[in-house]
Amino acid sequence: MTNNTTMQPAFHELNLIPEVLEALDTVGYESPSPIQAQTIPHILNGKDVLGQAQTGTGKTAAFALPILSKINIKQLQPQVLVLAPTRELALQVAEAFQKYASHLKGFHVLPIYGGQEYGSQIRQLKRGVHVVVGTPGRVMDHMRKGTLKLGTLKTLVLDEADEMLRMGFIDDVEWVLEQIPEKRQIALFSATMPTAIRRIAEKYLHQPEHVTIKLKTTTAETIRQRFWMVSGVHKLDALTRILEGEAFESIIIFVRTKTATIELAEKLEARGYAAAALITTGALPDTLVQMGLKERDLAPKRLRS
Repeated sequence: MTNNTTMQPAFHELNLIPEVLEALDTVGYESPSPIQAQTIPHILNGKDVLGQAQTGTGKTAAFALPILSKINIKQLQPQVLVLAPTRELALQVAEAFQKYASHLKGFHVLPIYGGQEYGSQIRQLKRGVHVVVGTPGRVMDHMRKGTLKLGTLKTLVLDEADEMLRMGFIDDVEWVLEQIPEKRQIALFSATMPTAIRRIAEKYLHQPEHVTIKLKTTTAETIRQRFWMVSGVHKLDALTRILEGEAFESIIIFVRTKTATIELAEKLEARGYAAAALITTGALPDTLVQMGLKERDLAPKRLRS
């Protein structure tokens, strides 16, 4: 098992291809993060990887950079499949691949997810792609329709596996795992390692390399942190009690998905608060929260009856 206490090498020492190194120079990346330094060599060597890392550690580049360094540009059948729990993350990962492949001529990555019509996805799959990034349900649909064939698959990445478990996709993930070629590489990344995720790792990964990254966080002395553990059905009531009991000028509330962000904004407005949903139009880096909601009054603003 590796951790983040060792000296980190430079990107040029990790055997990445020149086109990828050139892209890193373009985006201004100077040195790899711990998870990148420790994961990239394993993926380049064809090893399975079991990575435990929080969002913000740079795990997307940890698998995208070595994968791009092994891509066969001349082969237009899918060589890589990345499973992600949400549309937003699938788009984020796909855009990261595109950014790191900016100097790889002829490279194609395709995000596929629910809510988008099948026609455009099928047309792009027929034209040929190297990397597919998708949510489990839509990937299953394409596989069953025969529009996504994985006979040439070399690498499968499970990104945020614990989130896919939490959202009820784990059976879909296992179905996909059962369909892919026996000789393939798997990289599984998860912030936590619940029993179900460990079982999948033990069943489908072959002698994986373990990479664990503990994210170091610091808080300014002027900031006071508190938390209140509540179940999902009681979150809104708990939030309302906090807003009623705390004096504040403005508040930002981070929400996991676009739909939940909009719903929360509407519910807070119904309870008399001036709330606005802030939805991103594109993918954001790992280090940023994707969605937020802001309360903009000095005090709760009650609606008139």
